[in-house]
Amino acid sequence: MQNDMLNIYANGDMHYKINGVHAYVSVIWDYVAPDGGGDTHYSLMKGSKTHLIVKQGEEQNFLPVLFLNPAPGVEREIWNTEVREGFAELVREFPGIELVSTTEGFMIDVPNEYRIGHEAHFAKVTEKYLQFLIDGKLPEWEVPNMLSKYYTTTRAYELARTKENQ
Repeated sequence: MQNDMLNIYANGDMHYKINGVHAYVSVIWDYVAPDGGGDTHYSLMKGSKTHLIVKQGEEQNFLPVLFLNPAPGVEREIWNTEVREGFAELVREFPGIELVSTTEGFMIDVPNEYRIGHEAHFAKVTEKYLQFLIDGKLPEWEVPNMLSKYYTTTRAYELARTKENQ
């Protein structure tokens, strides 16, 4: 501990490029949750046709909510039609979810029956991980994701330590 501050690498941000695509990640772990709330979250993923935004703040009652907005330059009416058509497939798999129009695009309304909560979600993830251990391997799609994630985070840690010692 230095100057009443924990000396850990939990907070920070990274600007990087993967296969020519720029990425930015920022994480802030506050010591105390906002008054009347729980976890907060904001994510923005920019695609060529759609920007996906996850908000989890006071306005969303501290529940994660997904928003879809058209990317700049995308023709709005065509985009609306394509999103509605694609969403119809999701409704068959997850009955009760709704596509709600917003001024910017759409919001996905998820019924409470699909919201299992943080602890239950953690239990499901743990069960899946334990099954991977039993099977003795990760699913094929997970390997490149794990390699990318751990390379990126360990490299960022190395760079942070290097800059700290200069």
